Amino acid sequence: MAHTFRCGLQFLGNVAAGSQASQNSIWKHAFPHLFLNCLAHEDDKVAAYGSMVLYTCLDEDKMADLLDPANLNVALGVITAYRKRSDAEWLHLIVTERFFRCPELVNKMYTSQSHADRLTLLELILSKISEKSLFTEVEMTSMRQIAEFISDCFQKECRAVLKLAAPEDSEEETITCPMNGLCVPSPSSIDTLRLTHLAGKQSKNVFTSTHSMSLGSDLTHAAVGFKAHLIRLIANLCYKNKENQDKIYQLDGIPLILDNCSIDDNNPFLNQWAIYAIRNLTEHNEKNQELIAGMQHQGLADTSLLESMGLHVEERDGRLLLKSVKKK
Repeated sequence: MAHTFRCGLQFLGNVAAGSQASQNSIWKHAFPHLFLNCLAHEDDKVAAYGSMVLYTCLDEDKMADLLDPANLNVALGVITAYRKRSDAEWLHLIVTERFFRCPELVNKMYTSQSHADRLTLLELILSKISEKSLFTEVEMTSMRQIAEFISDCFQKECRAVLKLAAPEDSEEETITCPMNGLCVPSPSSIDTLRLTHLAGKQSKNVFTSTHSMSLGSDLTHAAVGFKAHLIRLIANLCYKNKENQDKIYQLDGIPLILDNCSIDDNNPFLNQWAIYAIRNLTEHNEKNQELIAGMQHQGLADTSLLESMGLHVEERDGRLLLKSVKKK
């Protein structure tokens, strides 16, 4: 049965190639039910051949059919199928060469998707943006509109991650924030970093820094790496960008980033990203350099991690000395 289905789809693909009239006729009789059936089919070749027909028939005029709420499941089905078959070339082409030309469709898909499919769509968007090939003016405009939409979503929803600090929500809540969609270090990114940092200090929760130096942490938890990713975003956006450097200064973000220069099992490489962020914030920026230079020395930070490793820190003549503690 599946073999016959495959042959029929191959025939439709051949008929549709290079013939607008055939494409219109196939679309009229196959949309949406045949495509939905193919996308959800358990046979990989059926899904591939059905995707080929969909890609061939789908032109700019037919995008309006996908925008109809009753037919949005076809577009959503493409992402779901691609998530399960990430090596499917036709599915990839449908998204990158068809869907991405219609920001309105991408926006509707994003707000209607499951978290897993939303992450897949975000990965495809980032992959498209990072392509080295030159965009046409139309593609550039479309991708800019999509990026602005993703950025707006992050700024509106990012504080939802604070729900993870509540024990009763930590196992069930899945928060995905498209931080890489941000184009500028917005107040939301700094405020979210500040709130998660304070939440971790006020009580013991998923945002509390841990220094166990173990690999026993639940690395699949939604909060793992969240602060590190935020600081990485800020660091990258401030690289050789005076405007963004000044914006972090205005948002009082530099002391906050300095306070995250520590080891945290829940945020791998947090210390490194914080140092890199400070480096980028101060590069050719005298105002930011003066802010850090003017900070008052208040003594040693928390040395409990070093002490647990059998080390002790002493301050002598303005210098820090690291000594081994003899076990009793």
